Amino acid sequence: KMGNAESNAYQNHLSRFLPEEQSDIDGLFDTLSGSSGSSGAKNAKTAKKTVTLAALQAHTREPLPEAMTARLYNGMKSIDLPGKSAGLSEQIAKEQFVIFMSNLLKGNADEKISIIMRMIAKTGGPLKGKQIQEFTEDLITSVVHVLSYRKELKGWSLENTRDSSSGVKALASELLSELKLPDGTKPVGSQLLETSFDQSVIEDWVYRVPQISVFLSVVIRQGLHVLHSLPDQTNDILNLVPLCKGIKGRGVVSLFDIPAIIYINSHLPAEMQHKWQLLFSSRLHGESFSQLCAHIVNKGPCIVIIRDLDGFIFGGFASHSWEVKPQFQGDNRCFLFSVFPTLAVYTYTGYNDHYMYLNHGQQTMPNGLGMGGQHGYFGLWIDSDYGKGHSKAKPRCTTYNSPQLSAKEDFTLDAMEVWAVGDAPESAGKKGKKSILDVDPQAQALLEMAGKSRQSEGLREPMEEEEGDD
Repeated sequence: KMGNAESNAYQNHLSRFLPEEQSDIDGLFDTLSGSSGSSGAKNAKTAKKTVTLAALQAHTREPLPEAMTARLYNGMKSIDLPGKSAGLSEQIAKEQFVIFMSNLLKGNADEKISIIMRMIAKTGGPLKGKQIQEFTEDLITSVVHVLSYRKELKGWSLENTRDSSSGVKALASELLSELKLPDGTKPVGSQLLETSFDQSVIEDWVYRVPQISVFLSVVIRQGLHVLHSLPDQTNDILNLVPLCKGIKGRGVVSLFDIPAIIYINSHLPAEMQHKWQLLFSSRLHGESFSQLCAHIVNKGPCIVIIRDLDGFIFGGFASHSWEVKPQFQGDNRCFLFSVFPTLAVYTYTGYNDHYMYLNHGQQTMPNGLGMGGQHGYFGLWIDSDYGKGHSKAKPRCTTYNSPQLSAKEDFTLDAMEVWAVGDAPESAGKKGKKSILDVDPQAQALLEMAGKSRQSEGLREPMEEEEGDD
């Protein structure tokens, strides 16, 4: 018989799961422990079923990298059961398995932390920054791997995005930059890797960096294939990766990698996190400022991403439809970001309202697309003489507190993409398409005078509405 204390704790953990979730967890445990039990079916009751590392590895060989399976096993093994000497058995009992699932999927930071400590290092105890970094990189790698393996990338793929390996490192560094010592200091660089962090510091980090818990949840649900089909109450998993539209079959590789998509998407307003649609790509639509305007004006909020000739990748989120006008536009939800060599998001400071600016064909005002800072000194600027731009920040952009995003202050553009996020605005006309003719009545009038009225109506690109629904 189970001891009372043990069965109470176990029942409490079990009761966190809905009945259908409980049967899902039971089913997984039975599969992992080979439900006939070690001594054959008759004695299955007496020989308590357990899970070995080998059984776990066999189950997750394809969906998860091996290093992550070992970490999950160490996490399960670390759970002390009343009346048993901790960590002596190499096998996982059902109670340990259920408590592990309950704490990591339903628990608070306090309940997760001792398991996470053991997943980072078998010994527990104070951990070096380097160990936390390795764990975080493994975790992000596993998320990208398992979502790709389970075909849960929603139209993105490892083929139509930038290689994820540098993105994994960049996202891990960004998450680790939130590690604070008890005195509030944040060690950086090689100092971070050598610093020892105790349990309370790591618990505080897990609490403040929600991605860690979300990623663990994805790895457990998708890696072990448990509770993955049951509706989750939280949107963090639902919209972890947005639906991707407009790239399929066009031979384009996005400037984004999967970790960057996940990170940037998490900073968007919640109602815009479910879908991204490619509006403009310099690879597809040519390197022309009027083409850029024609594809992005009145299309709702969007993300602009740029790569300069030095390989730096950066951009901004525009919270409103772009409009061609000589005034600043947008609101304080706009932000600037960098993707490579570092991944970071820079939000508004309250210093001014120079969120976004787009102008074209004016004598008196600067012509181009800008975000943050001021005329002639933008945090991000693409000149209407397409191909030139600047990112000026000495030492920081006034609007977004961002550093210089490009390798050189004045840069040459190598590639550019614009993605609409969320649902297309109603005002965008039928299926959200407008051409330069709709935007610029002057151009239309000139064509009409030349007797070419609206011929280009028939030449408009079809909307890729049905894409990425696989």
